[in-house]
Amino acid sequence: MAERGDRRDPFIYTPLTQALPTNPARTWPFTLDPFQALSIAAIERNESVLVSAHTSAGKTVVAEYAIAQCLRKGQRVVYTSPIKALSNQKYRELLAEFGDVGLMTGDVTLSPNASCLVMTTEILRSMLYRGSELMRQIGWVVFDEVHYMRDKARGVVWEETLILLPHDVRYVFLSATIPNAMQFAEWICDIHRQPCHIVYTDYRPTPLQHYLFPQGGDGIHLVVDERSNFREDNFQKAISQLGAGANSKESAEEPGRRVNTKTGKTDKKTSREKQGKDLYKIIRMLMLKQYHPVIVFSFSKKECESNALAISKLDFNDASERDIIADIYSKAIAGLSEEDQRLPQIEHMLPLLKRGIGVHHSGLLPILKEVIEILFQEGLLKVLFATETFSIGLNMPAKTVVFTSVQKWDGVQSRWLGGGEYIQMSGRAGRRGLDDRGIVVLMIDEKMEPDVAKSMVKGQSDALNSAFHLTYTMILNLMRVEDVQPEFVLKQSFFQFQNTSRIPVLKARLAELDQAAEQHPFRQLTMPEPADAGDASIPVVMDVPAQVEDFVTLQHQITAYEGRCRALVMTPEIAVPFLMSGRLARVKDTELDYGWGVVAQYHRKRTQLPLVSVHLAPKERISHVVDVLVWVPQASVDPAAATHPDATIQDGRALHMVAVELAHLTALSSVRVNMPAAAQLDSASGLAKPAKSLREAPYHDVDDPVPVLDPVEHMKVQDPAYPETLMRLNVLRRRRAQHPFMTLFTPAFRLQCLREYQAFQSLQGRIREVEKEIVATESILQLDELKARRRVLRRLGYTSAADIIDIKGRVACEISAGDELMLTELMFNGVFNDLTPAECVALLSVFCWDEKSNATQKGGQVKTRENLMKPFHVVQETARKIAKVAIEARMQGMDEEKYVESFNPELMEVVYAWCQGTRFSLICKMTDAFEGSIIRAMRRIEELLRQMGTAAKSIGNDALEAKFADGSVKLKRDIVFAASLYL
Repeated sequence: MAERGDRRDPFIYTPLTQALPTNPARTWPFTLDPFQALSIAAIERNESVLVSAHTSAGKTVVAEYAIAQCLRKGQRVVYTSPIKALSNQKYRELLAEFGDVGLMTGDVTLSPNASCLVMTTEILRSMLYRGSELMRQIGWVVFDEVHYMRDKARGVVWEETLILLPHDVRYVFLSATIPNAMQFAEWICDIHRQPCHIVYTDYRPTPLQHYLFPQGGDGIHLVVDERSNFREDNFQKAISQLGAGANSKESAEEPGRRVNTKTGKTDKKTSREKQGKDLYKIIRMLMLKQYHPVIVFSFSKKECESNALAISKLDFNDASERDIIADIYSKAIAGLSEEDQRLPQIEHMLPLLKRGIGVHHSGLLPILKEVIEILFQEGLLKVLFATETFSIGLNMPAKTVVFTSVQKWDGVQSRWLGGGEYIQMSGRAGRRGLDDRGIVVLMIDEKMEPDVAKSMVKGQSDALNSAFHLTYTMILNLMRVEDVQPEFVLKQSFFQFQNTSRIPVLKARLAELDQAAEQHPFRQLTMPEPADAGDASIPVVMDVPAQVEDFVTLQHQITAYEGRCRALVMTPEIAVPFLMSGRLARVKDTELDYGWGVVAQYHRKRTQLPLVSVHLAPKERISHVVDVLVWVPQASVDPAAATHPDATIQDGRALHMVAVELAHLTALSSVRVNMPAAAQLDSASGLAKPAKSLREAPYHDVDDPVPVLDPVEHMKVQDPAYPETLMRLNVLRRRRAQHPFMTLFTPAFRLQCLREYQAFQSLQGRIREVEKEIVATESILQLDELKARRRVLRRLGYTSAADIIDIKGRVACEISAGDELMLTELMFNGVFNDLTPAECVALLSVFCWDEKSNATQKGGQVKTRENLMKPFHVVQETARKIAKVAIEARMQGMDEEKYVESFNPELMEVVYAWCQGTRFSLICKMTDAFEGSIIRAMRRIEELLRQMGTAAKSIGNDALEAKFADGSVKLKRDIVFAASLYL
């Protein structure tokens, strides 16, 4: 990277340490950390920077400097955050600091012409789609919590935005520690042709101490000290106490307690009861040691609330603090109606808060979450019970962090916490400038291995991996953007970059393999010197590798024709009559040639074939299985299944029964031996006769003297293809017998050649795999899916054959808060025309609700009135239609039933009642969903209503636009849309 001010040589790089500002745009009353100073130097040089540091390290300083620099230069700056709650909080902080700050989150717009705009990434992407004038005025964009780009649902928005932003924009990326920071910065350099500095620090201003608290134990055990040393002796002591506690006298005396003595883990009910008691002890101990404030992380909303109630008898505040909390709380809810102020969640929370205890999870009313955040920041809450989402973005550190469990349910299974998850949450411990160390306590109720604990508490942060995926809205909007096509975004994506970054490694591996192939011993094979120097029949010069390859090709042809002959002979109709007990049969099972064996018995086996389609009846396959006594290597026989050794061992081989399919018999002999009854085959005397016969039969001999049944003469094969196939096979066999490999090579040299050939072919196979991998890596990923989605859009009438966006496509471009194809189809099919505004809003709820109530989880149904179910049935029919089109267009992963079931009607009745004027306290009784979840869904519906109104306007449907606007008015009232306390 060149120093811009160096006129002598623009390619001379000047270190950032030599570019520190002499006249800084902003100063602070404290000395900057080295990483902060270097980041500010990059901004001074007008160069992008990625700041990767631990939580509470002070990354915000860098963002503030970029904003101050823009304001000084008269440029505009955008500050983006992943969630609206964080946007509101940042707006409040930056407004107090700079004044000229606006906010744009979709549902709230404040001072849109301000020099500094705080907005969600979705809003920024929407501006880029529409070519907003703002994009030509932006100097810098700050991406806070950029590691959020790995989020499966919304991470793609960050990638799109970064790709579409102009090249002359500069960036500040704020991130938690990520191991692949270099790769991300290289991607930015690649797509925008500009330098991007990486300022990375593992330094934690406040070191952490990690403790274990075993369930039923007597205290906490330091397992990782402030110098990051893992203390295995303390760890083992804690784990041993877990086992002892689980089997203690106290446990034994409690009726109903069931303990797994192997794992030391109690049943769920007992474990929860014990956890409440343990948590009570831990919190009291932390308070006595002045280790507050404390954040207690749990992995479910219900567990947060039950844990808070478990310690609700404790009181951590004095009278003056209780008065302050009551005053703040009353002012916060003053804007609510009297009826909303009497909601159970609001009434029940205040007594807890006055005791210094708070709860924070997504099921809380938004206004409650905000007042709890404010109280915690002011130091009025000593203990906060929170879910994992509290660790994202919000700048609210504590002295101590407690984990109520080190396992979480990830939607598929219960698993140990990952290192990245643990780092993100434990990073809340330790307040810079206030604490000399942060405390982390892990409550464990199950034995764990030291390696598991180490990988968790000392593990690496999660890598920033792309979550890029295609959507129809993305494709349609990109088709409208000038000079940009969906293929361009695919090619420029971080997903593609991460994949192609493997190419140098793959090519280096290919070069190594090519060199190994060139020098392989097979390539160097030459004819050995003849024992008789005067033997002129052996040529001195011969291309041995070529002869070996020619012979192997010939052998493959022979094997193929042998298979064709066998397929014509070894059919049930022809071969079964000859499969009587005692018949000698030659067995070759895929790669294993058993040689001659004795048929014990034949039977048929029925197996059900896997279903090809759910519309077809299952089919059965009849397998013809033959049990044969054969010689096998003695070492391969299970001693427990071995027969008597005195009769069944010969030359390191053991007589063993194998079950093979009829197709694996290569020949039947005219020889039969007397076989004992099946019950006698386990005895030495019973096996003596077949063992003697097999000793006399050759194991592997090309010139096989065992008389075989002639397929035509004895077995009466009448298929006209058999004689010609046999004739070709015999021609190939004669060629094999006359081949130099057989006539000139000694048996020992033949064996050496074949071994080297097999090793060489294995190497060639690895070369082909790497070559395929390089081709696949260089190709544009997800291109097939893009083609399939384009086919869907054409078949449904969204685009023309020439990929020109049609009227339906323009409507779909306006919709991103719900399934764009479904909603467009419903609009053009007139489904909303006959519905009232309230019914329209209720119908839209199926696109904004993805939670399941307890009733549906148990297989029940939510009762919904008929006037709502009728349009919902149309939604299901439309979903089936779209799914069928997608399947016909070869869309991978489309499951019709899953797609139909993704539209959830559970909230329709609730939303309809709300739009009809029903009180919030009453609609909460209609469902077991949390109040906060209901409000979050309604706010998503309101956002979708605005988009649907814009879509209706784009096609001139004024009546429908008015209907959606009316529905929005009915929805936006009272506590559901109470203003944020940060605004």
